[in-house]
Amino acid sequence: MKLETDVVFFDAAGTLFKVRGSVGEIYSRIAGHYQAATDPKQVETAFRAAFHAKSLEGFQSREQAGLRAERAWWMDVVRRVLGGTMKPEVLRNYFDEVFEAFRSARAWELYEDTRPGLERLGARGYRLAVISNFDSRLFDVLANLGIDFFFERVILSWHAGSAKPDPAIFRRALETMHVTAPRALHVGDSLHDDVTGATASGLAAALLDRERKHLDWNAGPRPESLLELSQILA
Repeated sequence: MKLETDVVFFDAAGTLFKVRGSVGEIYSRIAGHYQAATDPKQVETAFRAAFHAKSLEGFQSREQAGLRAERAWWMDVVRRVLGGTMKPEVLRNYFDEVFEAFRSARAWELYEDTRPGLERLGARGYRLAVISNFDSRLFDVLANLGIDFFFERVILSWHAGSAKPDPAIFRRALETMHVTAPRALHVGDSLHDDVTGATASGLAAALLDRERKHLDWNAGPRPESLLELSQILA
């Protein structure tokens, strides 16, 4: 497949970096600071359910509301996960700590191929950007992981008022980067959020499949690393 691409968009978590350990482990470790005994696996399961349920409620544009709205959204998730294990005033303090923990590089780690892959793409003249359902902490995460300078723009669901796979966030990204859909490629690890959303919006899509979970998918490029992606685009 020949791709005529000027701009390469990337998903963030699961594509450029991953949680160091698991969300359940981090939540449980910090819960120990407040004398709350939790099981990391159970917390992980509860978190996934709470996050999914909260995401289904949709995203209203938060450009004006800012950090307060983001914190309220995440506080509701944390309350659903651990609200029954702590008193309300303790939960508020816990939330403050866990919210900030996921801003730092200590909660995240780059995939080994991320930096060299981005370097190769940048050296070949591709313009790079991020489309993510993350919140505004992503700017700090990218900076703390030392890769923020690779990207011209970071387009967030919190600012676009829609979340992947909604075509609206992809249209917002195209407008932000002043590129037409046929000249753009989106790279992500989710068939539903990244591939379906991008292709429905007219972009080409590459499914990043580091763990080789989608060997039967052949509707587009399926690189197993960002280095392989750079070879495909070359």
